[in-house]
Amino acid sequence: MKKLFVLSLTLFCFQQSQAQGIQKFIKKMYFDKDSTKHSSFVVLPIVTSAPETGLEVGGAGLYSFYSDTITANHTRVSNIYPYVSVTTKGQSHFSVSTDHWSPKNLYHYTASVSYINYPFNFYGIGNNTRKADADHVDEKRFKLDLSDAKLVTKNLYAGFVAGAYHYSYFDTPPTGIFITGPQIEDRDGGGGIYIGPSLVLDNRDNNTYTTKGLIINAYYKLMKGVFSNNGYTGGFFGIEYSQFFKLNSNLILGLDIQEQSLTGGSSPFYLLPSLGSDEMMRGYYNGRYRDRNFIAGQTELRYRISDRIGIVGFVGAGEVAHGKFSVSTLKPNYGGGLRYFFDTEKGLSIRADYGIGQKVAGEQRQSGFYIGLGQAF
Repeated sequence: MKKLFVLSLTLFCFQQSQAQGIQKFIKKMYFDKDSTKHSSFVVLPIVTSAPETGLEVGGAGLYSFYSDTITANHTRVSNIYPYVSVTTKGQSHFSVSTDHWSPKNLYHYTASVSYINYPFNFYGIGNNTRKADADHVDEKRFKLDLSDAKLVTKNLYAGFVAGAYHYSYFDTPPTGIFITGPQIEDRDGGGGIYIGPSLVLDNRDNNTYTTKGLIINAYYKLMKGVFSNNGYTGGFFGIEYSQFFKLNSNLILGLDIQEQSLTGGSSPFYLLPSLGSDEMMRGYYNGRYRDRNFIAGQTELRYRISDRIGIVGFVGAGEVAHGKFSVSTLKPNYGGGLRYFFDTEKGLSIRADYGIGQKVAGEQRQSGFYIGLGQAF
């Protein structure tokens, strides 16, 4: 009996110690203030649902750190971001990415590797697809993306981008527009590698929560097909301009404009730019509209209620096109969201946004809810 009492007491103490340890861990991740340049780690549970995937569960993490802790050097914060999830219908998503700034920001490296086994709805090519044409398609995708940039003069970085990719698709039954659509090139998928130059102008005051300054990021990928797709050659151009204005101590106005274009004579379906994501054109199903050219812009007003809590409102417009863009065919979006800053020193936050898009005749207005880490741009 005495041994049983001692064992029970030991287990109780162990459970209490575990509970206190978990409480301290959560408190450190989400609530403690740290004005030093120490590393930090946060875990974000993933619980979402969609008709195509069923219930999706998993987790994401964000490990942030400084390569140089000397305050006078103004070295930007670096991070490592793993993400993993599974669904009740057997799909899976795994990715690891890193964004690294060397001491004094002399070099900037990024790298990511991802594998996705996900179904999606394909609606066709162009800026005026119909929801009724949705075709359920399974996608398996592997991507490796790398970049390296060196500071060549004040605020200007020059470097390169490189990577590899492989896509494969399966459509059941093979009677939808993904199979029958005449514009669908390389509908079975394909693989390739790419490399090309990049140029970045960046004078932001902070790379995780910018209050003033701008960044212009331009790159061009020279692409070459491999394996069964070794006949493909082409390119992909992208440019993004973002600028931030500090209206007062708590109010920030951000502007963001992006343009992407596929170049070359061929148009592999899986390389076409698409409209809609949790960062740009929030409220649109990603891939509902896709074509050789994409342009979009948005403005976001950010108000910091306190060190921990912020709110945002945003409005924007965008479109895809096979050639020239037209102002008359731009699609609108608007919405708002909340921010919780779990690391006030680094400006790291969890965001929740609701975006609203276009009302197409005969359909419900397009909209979407998003949860993620960091700012939208």
